[in-house]
Amino acid sequence: MKAMQTFVRIVEANSFSKAAETLDLPRASLTATMKNLEAFLGTQLLQRTTRRLSLTPDGAEYFKKCVEILGAIEESELLFLGPDSKAPKGKLRVDLPGTVGRNLILPHIADFHAMYPEVELTISLTDRLVDIMQEGIDCALRVGRLQDSSLIGRQVGNMRFVTCAAPSYLAKYGTPTSISDLQFHQSIVHFSGRTGRAFDWEFVTDQKVVKVEISGPVAVNDADANVCCALQGLGLAQSGAYQVREHLKSGALVEVLGEWPPTAMPISLLYPQGRMASPKVKVFASWINSLFEGDPDLQQRE
Repeated sequence: MKAMQTFVRIVEANSFSKAAETLDLPRASLTATMKNLEAFLGTQLLQRTTRRLSLTPDGAEYFKKCVEILGAIEESELLFLGPDSKAPKGKLRVDLPGTVGRNLILPHIADFHAMYPEVELTISLTDRLVDIMQEGIDCALRVGRLQDSSLIGRQVGNMRFVTCAAPSYLAKYGTPTSISDLQFHQSIVHFSGRTGRAFDWEFVTDQKVVKVEISGPVAVNDADANVCCALQGLGLAQSGAYQVREHLKSGALVEVLGEWPPTAMPISLLYPQGRMASPKVKVFASWINSLFEGDPDLQQRE
């Protein structure tokens, strides 16, 4: 069973070294385990080259069976080991988008720790698209439409956006009164840190989505930087409502084009297949969901 667990982790990480790090074991130990397992089964499971690992046909079939067997064992044990065995415990590796993590999750993380003190959180903040399987991440929060993936996605919120500008900008350039007016305005360009492509602005009008390509004097790949530039009057900005609500209250920013709201973006928790059975992942997902339910700018339904 230990060999099966080791094999599954190596395949998920696609690396002996990365699997050894997440299992907190010497790489040599994993190599020996795989050698013994293949000898016991009488077949080669992995094809190793200097650059990558790949499963043999027998390895692919054995991997599928291992995942099923290990999942069934864990589920069976939870039924009989008593209520304490179902208590969330152990290390939980979570990946969060930088801005969302800093502004929405981390300010409340002490509440999660108080509720589940035996869960050891390892939180990474990054806007790059991490390989959850390869890097041993238990779950990751994502904003936006999900790409096709072998991962499971569970929507936990819906992020509302606002188009806004500083009073100094509006005094100088005027206030847009229609979507078509945007062609005469400067905007803060927000581009993807992964692809380098600028995000178009999207508006909902007559139950249809209208895309607008914007331009301006500054382009940034960070949501906080987007707001920072808007506060200095460098152009119109489209930002998460949760980011700018205090600035809108104080008057440092003013909402424009309120009749045409930007399209909301789904917020989803991603995790590898079978990982949600873990009590620690379940409670984290539930906690995130309840956290967002209490925020009108992040609720599933407006």
